[in-house]
Amino acid sequence: MSENGHSTNGGAEQAAGQLVKLTRKDFQSNQEVRWCPGCGDYSILAQVQRVMPELGVPRENIVFISGIGCSSRFPYYMNTYGFHTIHGRAPAIATGVKAANPKLQVWVITGDGDALSIGGNHFMHALRRNIDLKIILFNNRIYGLTKGQYSPTSEHGKKNKSAPMGTIDYPINPLSLAFAAEATFVGRSLDTDPTHLASMVERLAHHKGSGFLEVYQNCNIFNDGAFKPFTERDVRDERMLYLQHGKPLLFGKDGSKGIRLNGVTPEVVTIGEGDASVDQLMVHDENISEPSLSYILGRMQYPEFPVPVGVFRSVQRLTYEDMLEQQVADSIAAKGPGNLEKLINSGETWHID
Repeated sequence: MSENGHSTNGGAEQAAGQLVKLTRKDFQSNQEVRWCPGCGDYSILAQVQRVMPELGVPRENIVFISGIGCSSRFPYYMNTYGFHTIHGRAPAIATGVKAANPKLQVWVITGDGDALSIGGNHFMHALRRNIDLKIILFNNRIYGLTKGQYSPTSEHGKKNKSAPMGTIDYPINPLSLAFAAEATFVGRSLDTDPTHLASMVERLAHHKGSGFLEVYQNCNIFNDGAFKPFTERDVRDERMLYLQHGKPLLFGKDGSKGIRLNGVTPEVVTIGEGDASVDQLMVHDENISEPSLSYILGRMQYPEFPVPVGVFRSVQRLTYEDMLEQQVADSIAAKGPGNLEKLINSGETWHID
């Protein structure tokens, strides 16, 4: 699928001799959006389209690549270049696109089943290589496209079509996997908080390196309300923790609760009760190179803890495509430009009459 052919320049198009700033509408394709009414995917699409014009990246330099699943229809709905690929292989294809043309901004749209089951190996290695991909994982804790089987993130004991007595699988924590693979950007947001979601998409877009954003996304047909106990507006302040770089981990409507470490174990405290004070709380540092504290935060789950959202990790290191380009340049400098005909006819070759 390709964009509509207009030339663009830094987030603007040339029209009648004047630069016209692009808007969200310019990133909407002419394809009918075909998700179930009320699906959280609509929110994610809307926020990505909202952020795109602000990035200043020409549409012909943007590529969206997806695998298989409800989320993977995404490239059809973006007025940019894109590929709808095969199950679990989107990170591998995206790696090839980025390596072949490092100037492109390459996004990977995937789901919890696509990325973490059949695609787990590709997902993990794309992150560890630190190739500059922006991966958004729609996590609804279910296989939606294939009508409600349990997924790698489904809760232990969850009853559904493929586990009528309850799944005995232990779920994967996507953030834990991202930290283990040394992703240089790790974040989390939710479909029901569009302002926060847009800010996380923008942070992901500006990061250079392996970027991963998990989005809690409601499947209102096959897993409705999976995140409702902590994402509803009337309970969100008490049951979610919005991470802020350089700030203590406070939550609650009046900021009266916090997270401190007891050894290597986090614990919830109420400020002013006993010896609990703000000075004792963990202070969030998204730029620290060692991911251990971010890993601890990423494993906090409701109801024992508030659920953290925001940027867990954002660090810089050499990217895969930059090192690859340097290797090619060094090889040419040392051996001269290659000769394909000479290469094909070198070594053990023979002619057949």
